[in-house]
Amino acid sequence: MKKLIHTILAVSLLCVAGCNYLDIVPDNVATLDHAFTDKNSAEKYLATIYSYQPYFGFAANDPSIGASDEWYYIYDNYSAQSLFAYEMAVQLGRQSITSPYYDYWSGSNGGRGLFVALRDCNTFLENIDKVNDTLDDETKEKWVGEVYFFKAFYHFYLMRLYGPIPIIRENIPISAGVEDVRAYREPVDEVVKYIVEMCDEAMKTLPDAVVDPNIDYGHATKPAAAMLKAEALVWLASPLFNGNNDYADVVDNRGVRLFPTADPTRWAAAAKACKEAIDICEQAGIKLYEFTDMRYDLSETTKRLMDIRGAVTDPWNVETIFSHPRWPSSDAQHFTKPRFLTAELTGGGSDNGAYSSTFKMAELFYSNHGVPIDEDTEYAYNDRYNLTTVGDDHYYYIPEGKKTAVLNTYREPRFYADLGFDTGYWWGSGRTFDVGKGTAEQTPWVIQSKQGEVAGKVSDIRYCKSGYFIKKTINFQTSQSSSGAESISKYPWPVMRLADLYLLYAEALNESMAAPDESVYEYIDKVRARAGLEGVVESWANWSKVPDKPKTQAGMRAIIHQERLIELAFEGPRYYDLRRWKEAYAVCNQPYLGWNVNQSTAEDYYVTVVTDHPVFLSKDYLSPIPEAEMLRNTNLVQNPGWE
Repeated sequence: MKKLIHTILAVSLLCVAGCNYLDIVPDNVATLDHAFTDKNSAEKYLATIYSYQPYFGFAANDPSIGASDEWYYIYDNYSAQSLFAYEMAVQLGRQSITSPYYDYWSGSNGGRGLFVALRDCNTFLENIDKVNDTLDDETKEKWVGEVYFFKAFYHFYLMRLYGPIPIIRENIPISAGVEDVRAYREPVDEVVKYIVEMCDEAMKTLPDAVVDPNIDYGHATKPAAAMLKAEALVWLASPLFNGNNDYADVVDNRGVRLFPTADPTRWAAAAKACKEAIDICEQAGIKLYEFTDMRYDLSETTKRLMDIRGAVTDPWNVETIFSHPRWPSSDAQHFTKPRFLTAELTGGGSDNGAYSSTFKMAELFYSNHGVPIDEDTEYAYNDRYNLTTVGDDHYYYIPEGKKTAVLNTYREPRFYADLGFDTGYWWGSGRTFDVGKGTAEQTPWVIQSKQGEVAGKVSDIRYCKSGYFIKKTINFQTSQSSSGAESISKYPWPVMRLADLYLLYAEALNESMAAPDESVYEYIDKVRARAGLEGVVESWANWSKVPDKPKTQAGMRAIIHQERLIELAFEGPRYYDLRRWKEAYAVCNQPYLGWNVNQSTAEDYYVTVVTDHPVFLSKDYLSPIPEAEMLRNTNLVQNPGWE
């Protein structure tokens, strides 16, 4: 059988996209016996459960991409029904309760019906024992583990968006009355407790790794369940949910408080779960990715850039804990890649940065000394927007003699791996010889994105608004022909990877201690080492204006937060991290800047302009429950600020 999650179903068991578990009693009872007659039919039902996964990495369906302040979308002259309407609408503060964007509660406006998904999970568990002897016990137990994983996964996804949610432990009987289907939202700590229970159940029967890589990639495994458990406990310990006074008065009509009081011991529980997940992952052979493709003769510098990029774009690589192949990264490549050939204007090539990085992300990355650029004792921070002529010390990053902004110089490798910018090198996309090797047609591209140049602005909907292209999400084998036709090398979007788990562990340990010790430094330093940086203690001692910053809990908290935002940039975690840390209000209201992409000379191009004014209000920490759902179910309590 082909990959399970690629199975396309057309069976009567599927509920229509708009239906909601909270409003209806299952109406497909008559078909259930047929659905679980044999192994093949049961496997199709399991594929249905997989099919509810959000389209991770696709901006119109994934709020952590579309609504995040790290991604920027061209929306000039687009109508409200346009491809990019959801994305900038949320960033610019136009979310509403009447028809919310990214509605995963009822399944509309880019959202999926996850309560329906949970109903189908329960249906599977209730009926899997009815399958005849074509289904062996080992396979059945594995499938049951996968469904327990998705019960946890879908509850977790909803909790991150909405906070307290109904817990769908079992399906409502067909004989249930109207009041029985008017579910209550349950307290966040109860939701997390249930997620943990489901993960523990899943780990009892899930394999350590996929059984057959040829057909099983994308299936849930024990490492994925372990990381999901750790993430849920980190969320419960984080400021958004752990004693958040802003939510202290949120109670339902039963008098039940929906957000818990503070409990500092939650961080220790989260750290323990993170370490258990790390051990499970490493025992399964999961490790930090390194680029090992021997077809290419690369310098140590360029190889390091590919270590960083490949951790995301190399399909099913050794760092992957869980990936989603159903929407294989096509848009994250087509809309982000710069044009390298004039033929791409008419030959079906890229849309040249219609998805781009926000300017703030370019300022986020460390200096080449591994510390924030505003802390580096040698970095010309106050001159970062000024022009400079590049010397030979940027040999693999920017051609010598080019004029660029100081901001683009003396930065850490992840800056050059993740971002493309005017005058910068771009390895791959049809050119796989390193700098200084091969012919001019074989060595890395040099991005030319000023007005009138090949990657410059050609219309109000085909240009890079900030001046920074997102390189990280583009597979190096994605390319274009001489006629401009685009060939996308697809990969499954990484939902969980080991670097994320390492940094979660460092964070949870730091928060559980009075002051950090070597155990905190160890796991953040593993991630930094892959990026070519010294450890935090050494870097701050040698190069920071605040040399003792890693020695305090508060200082280390700031370091870990920035490390997560850098390492996981453009993958999705930033959207949720800024919320769970309660930092989004301060960060997401900053004006969007950009280089003046309407100009053709370096002197005029490298001038910062304000391009947009995003809006983030306190109510935006949680998504609104659709107004129609509130009217149908009077037991629900709306999230604060959306009343």
